[in-house]
Amino acid sequence: MDDSKVVGGKVKKPGKRGRKPAKIDLKAKLERSRQSARECRAEKKLRYQYLEELVSSRERAICALREELEMYKQWCMAMDQGKIPSEIKALLTGEEQNKSQQNSSRHMKAGKTDANSNSW
Repeated sequence: MDDSKVVGGKVKKPGKRGRKPAKIDLKAKLERSRQSARECRAEKKLRYQYLEELVSSRERAICALREELEMYKQWCMAMDQGKIPSEIKALLTGEEQNKSQQNSSRHMKAGKTDANSNSW
């Protein structure tokens, strides 16, 4: 007996369902695959370059922070011995000079606004 069925006036044979795949040129398919692989490799290469640059910049930052930490440790050891490092003195005197300059500029600005208010 035949396994085919009649559905809606059409004879259907058993087997795979759905559309039959369109016959694609095998050479074109291979070329698309190769092009896709080339693009994928290029993107991967760029991604690795970016990550390597990121790692190297972070490593440089870590080295700089370690050097800064070592400097602070030396300052602390010097201060424990009762010595004030010259760098700290320079920072303190620089801050004092900045404060005095800011105060004098504030007084000058205040004098200018007083003079402007009197002119009216």
